[in-house]
Amino acid sequence: MEESRGRILIVDDEANARAALSEILREEGYETETAADGFKALGKLGAFSPDLILTDLKMPGLDGLGLLKEARAASPSTVLVVMTAFGTIDSAVEAIKLGAENYLTKPLEPGSLIAVVERAMEKARLMAEAAVLRERLRERNAFGHIVGEHPSMKALLETVAQVAPSRSSVLIVGESGTGKELVAAALHRASTRAQQPLVRLNCAALSESLLESELFGHERGAFTGAVGRREGRFKQADGGTLFLDEVGEIPAATQVKLLRFLQEREFERVGGNETLKVDVRVVAATNVDLEDRVRRGQFREDLFYRLNVIRVDLPPLRERRTDVPLLAGFFLRRYAQENGKRILGFSEEAMRRLMAWSWPGNVRELEHAVERAVVLCRGERIEVEQLPGPMTVGAARSKEAEGRPVIPGSSIAELERYAILETLRAVGGSTSKAAKLLGVSARKIQYKLHEYGRAGEGEAGA
Repeated sequence: MEESRGRILIVDDEANARAALSEILREEGYETETAADGFKALGKLGAFSPDLILTDLKMPGLDGLGLLKEARAASPSTVLVVMTAFGTIDSAVEAIKLGAENYLTKPLEPGSLIAVVERAMEKARLMAEAAVLRERLRERNAFGHIVGEHPSMKALLETVAQVAPSRSSVLIVGESGTGKELVAAALHRASTRAQQPLVRLNCAALSESLLESELFGHERGAFTGAVGRREGRFKQADGGTLFLDEVGEIPAATQVKLLRFLQEREFERVGGNETLKVDVRVVAATNVDLEDRVRRGQFREDLFYRLNVIRVDLPPLRERRTDVPLLAGFFLRRYAQENGKRILGFSEEAMRRLMAWSWPGNVRELEHAVERAVVLCRGERIEVEQLPGPMTVGAARSKEAEGRPVIPGSSIAELERYAILETLRAVGGSTSKAAKLLGVSARKIQYKLHEYGRAGEGEAGA
């Protein structure tokens, strides 16, 4: 079977005219579909997806000009050619002004018809190629800051590319430092909302009253210090994406209001009565086991299902060690440029140590290690001596490979960091469980995690 030269939707209220045009164009290798008026033609746009619409101007119901306006809004990439009787050329000129590619006068001459259709189909082909190039460019810009060749990362990026155009909520799950915010940004940049705001909020960084105000806004006098109306993050993100980091830390009362928005797409400011509607896609992230929190009654089950429409799991760095050289090289180039240094790479032993490390702090920890090494480097290659704490102690190599601090050789801050991160890993990321084991408050652990990640908040690669 010969390959189709394209799809053409023929719209004319005269059955004989539709049949004749269809036969001529099919003989030229085109797929055709017909409709008796503009309304029926609009009903076939989605299923048939024509490259070209060939429509009469004078029809009962929705005429050719009306169809032109509606079709351009519904399918901007479809090319339109109008047909008109000799005495209504003015209508054809008006159609051209509205975006029609060309016009034909009745009665149609087959040679002229085919010539006009071929030119229109060539334009349709060029428009389709341009759309593909724009999509590829958008994806490249979206994923350019996520570094990884491991199969788990390739699968993740395929999922992100597939779900980005949808409106569905996405839940990104991963340990601290794995790059959840980068994935959220990639989802936004690869979506149809890319030109609209991406608004971020860390739910663990605010008290319950402040979190509610930040999300939904407040009216003047809603609470002490509310000296004027404030628009919340939902209003700021209208038309775009709202990224809720550490969503598992949202208090129960605020969970109810967030659930209502996800169900009804509406909310009220704190202290206000006006119901506001916004178009916002919610992308949430967590480093805790939300299902466990649901079982323990700490997180609403209905809210969990609303957020978990599409789940993206970010693998920890220790499970994709083959990406360590790629990530290390990425950070090396960045920080060498920032510091005005010419550094060619890592020594063989330095890279061996990086590969052997367990990276409890994930990509963020690797970024900090490389930044430190770049600052301390005096030659053209980073040596073991410029790597952080435990990695530099040759006598404790086996312990280094396990990621354990070496004593002596580690600072109090490094020991504290290791204790917090290892305890979090042991309890599945639960800050409350880790706090209980370490004898500190959950808020202190959240503060420390924020402190560890502060230097790595820029786009760097997952």
